[in-house]
Amino acid sequence: MDGQQTSDAIAEWNTRGVLVLPKFYADAEIDKVLADYRALWNDGRARVTVDDMDIDRRMKLRDVSADARASHRFKVNDLYLEQPSVRRLALNDRLVPLLQRLLGERPAVCNSLSLEYGTEQEDHVDSLFMTPRTPAHLVAVWVALEDCSPESGLLRYWPGSHRIEPYVFSNGQRHFIPEELGAWQGWMRTQVQRHGLRSELFQARKGDVFVWNAQLLHGGSAIAERGRTRRSVVFHYFSESDCRAMGHRLVRESDGFWIRRSHQPIPGSVNARMRNRAGKIARRMRDLFARS
Repeated sequence: MDGQQTSDAIAEWNTRGVLVLPKFYADAEIDKVLADYRALWNDGRARVTVDDMDIDRRMKLRDVSADARASHRFKVNDLYLEQPSVRRLALNDRLVPLLQRLLGERPAVCNSLSLEYGTEQEDHVDSLFMTPRTPAHLVAVWVALEDCSPESGLLRYWPGSHRIEPYVFSNGQRHFIPEELGAWQGWMRTQVQRHGLRSELFQARKGDVFVWNAQLLHGGSAIAERGRTRRSVVFHYFSESDCRAMGHRLVRESDGFWIRRSHQPIPGSVNARMRNRAGKIARRMRDLFARS
């Protein structure tokens, strides 16, 4: 983007909390990602972690039954760790400079979510669950891998909701407490009404990119026609400084970074218990950093 386009984009970002970049990716770039995704499922031995959205269960892709593969909706986690084609969507010479302007420093991919179907997810705010060490140092990108029909369960969002003052939980933090999410939802409904906000739906075309502020209220609308796909991939980015403060291993790519780490653990596994202990230690370190 030239100087004026960049200024206009930043103004839209500040006002609405979103940016829409039509046909940002060429069909060939998208088709490579789709081909790699199909090959992953056809091989069936992948170590990646998937979430079965129909039964609310996490497992390794290699453990998914043939019946479930044919009929269930899955969220495939962190293909950026495995597939260069996915990393090229997340980090490239066109997207990274824009993300750097929005974050104020170089971006680092911290996760990716690959989907064939709409999520029908309740409205939420990303920073509740992926709370950045520094406020505003988290941004999300949604890439359409096909033309999306209204029946597929389109992305729903509330422009301007990123300017609502972040909710503070009973421990004084902005990271969610599961037992208090009901209170958060009630508070957000009140704030949305108070600010006179209205939701919008994003009917994307193949190659479109949707960038949103991590404080933006958004979710998935209902799927009106079962079996109708809405193929997409989502990326979340922390800032470089937050990642380094947390001790993440960063790999440089296209003047940005991606976090090298293990795949998501399966709840109840030894790996999950070890990750949980490590997470507690990391949170204590984060608190120490915050107070210093």
